[in-house]
Amino acid sequence: MSAMSGETSQTLDRGLTVLSLLAMHSDGLTAAELAEELSTARAVVYRLLRTLEAHRLVGRIDTRYVLGFGVAELASRLRPRLQTTVLPILRRLSQQTNSTALLSVADGDQALVLITEEPPESTLHLAMRQGARHPLTRGADGVAILAGRPPLPDDAKDVQRARQKGFALSVGALQPGAVGVAAPLRTSDWATASIGVVQLGVKISDPGVPELVMAAANEAARRLVGENAVQERA
Repeated sequence: MSAMSGETSQTLDRGLTVLSLLAMHSDGLTAAELAEELSTARAVVYRLLRTLEAHRLVGRIDTRYVLGFGVAELASRLRPRLQTTVLPILRRLSQQTNSTALLSVADGDQALVLITEEPPESTLHLAMRQGARHPLTRGADGVAILAGRPPLPDDAKDVQRARQKGFALSVGALQPGAVGVAAPLRTSDWATASIGVVQLGVKISDPGVPELVMAAANEAARRLVGENAVQERA
């Protein structure tokens, strides 16, 4: 269970932990496996799963439980707000780095390129297609998302490095002759998005690019968290 300060709901925390565990296991988990992960009774887990199923946040394949379509629906409702908030930040980052800037979100075990912004004054740059998908384990954007989550024993070396440095770097991972830099967009301890840039070449054009990328991701997170606080007070 995640450590939190202040008064919290144990049941809600367990339910959210179930969703996090299922997100990490694309092939699903059994109730017994979830009970072991949560260190709680199987009867408690069954009550959680029935509630999550009722809200379509969890589905079942034989005896294994997987994330439900309700999670995708909630994410789709978040995307318009992400676009409104993040697009100006991407535009500025693109200009600062003379690169194509992008916002990627986690969709299951894949990274989905949600928004791209190309540098307006560059005659030669790398274009990224909005809607493109690739495994989270490939490319700086996906690795950054994984690095923004709690550590796992089997984390790849590039995820560990990205978690330590605060940004991920990839060379030729998705396209030969391209270098990518990305940082997790942290609105909680479970990152679901990243902000990054892609450039032509085999190394970063300027050593200051990672700092600009991390600053952009931090600004986007602050704005999103600030919007949530305003909506909760309304």
